[in-house]
Amino acid sequence: MKKILQYLFSYKTLSRQQAKEVLINISKGVYNESEVTAFVTVYLMRTITIEELHGFADALLELCVPVHLEDFQTVDIVGTGGDGKNTFNISTLACFIVAGTGQKVTKHGNYGATSVSGASNVMEQLGYRFKSDNAQLKKEVEEANICFLHAPLFHPALKAVGAIRKNLAIRTFFNMLGPMVNPARPAFQLVGVYNLEMARIYNYLLQQTGKAFTIIHGLDGYDEISLTNDTKVITNEGEQIMTPGQLGKRSVTAQDIYGGSTVEEAAKLFMTIIKGGGTWAQNAVVLANAAMALHCTGAFPEYEEAYLAAVESLESGKALGALNKLREMQ
Repeated sequence: MKKILQYLFSYKTLSRQQAKEVLINISKGVYNESEVTAFVTVYLMRTITIEELHGFADALLELCVPVHLEDFQTVDIVGTGGDGKNTFNISTLACFIVAGTGQKVTKHGNYGATSVSGASNVMEQLGYRFKSDNAQLKKEVEEANICFLHAPLFHPALKAVGAIRKNLAIRTFFNMLGPMVNPARPAFQLVGVYNLEMARIYNYLLQQTGKAFTIIHGLDGYDEISLTNDTKVITNEGEQIMTPGQLGKRSVTAQDIYGGSTVEEAAKLFMTIIKGGGTWAQNAVVLANAAMALHCTGAFPEYEEAYLAAVESLESGKALGALNKLREMQ
């Protein structure tokens, strides 16, 4: 690692193969904690290259515990995290609204590294048991339309750096990797990114997969549709700027989508919203993200159709039904 660090400190970048080898060695515990922390810090000082990100993703996917759910044509809604906004669990709630419409979801997530409650925190608080057994996950997708994939169970490298990420408590390149390494390899992806540079990198990488994708970036720094400002929307077909009015009928404030100060608060808020007791602003933000994911699948060619389907899922209790079914199966 010393040679690699000296190389990087002299303003050089890794090739795709070099990046892959380093992350494989991190997952095997070849380096000590100080060396790994120094390596991670390099990418806090400069922008990661496409080659490096590609190599890191290659390593995670090569080492990951396989999940075979390809028959379901699933979607994932995931943000890179690390936007520092401490919103409630918008993406995870949106996943259940999507599941309530009948669309299968394989949600990939982790504990919050920079926020109070990541997807894994809230799912665990709601009674979900993390698992990697393919038969159990398949049963959940079949019966509840959704399963949850806790990233460290599937990615040894993420487990190896969990303590370092928690201690740093700031955004690292591992945040960038999450959406690219869902072990279920979903057919459709809605990916939220925290800046336009990451949007550009993801656009390049996702175009190469040939899959349908949508990248979203809130222009005031959110890695999701926040309705606090306009949203940059990038798909296989091109890109556009959409307003809060187009996406969710009106604007909201940052305070409207605050996520609380504890995991318990986050889970309570999650349940309030999915039971239909959310504020207008909370509902609008969740519905906009769910609608964009449904639109991405191609099942609803017009965004407005997708939005109405999301509204129906929440208001009819189908989204709550998907959650209750999943909880019953634990």
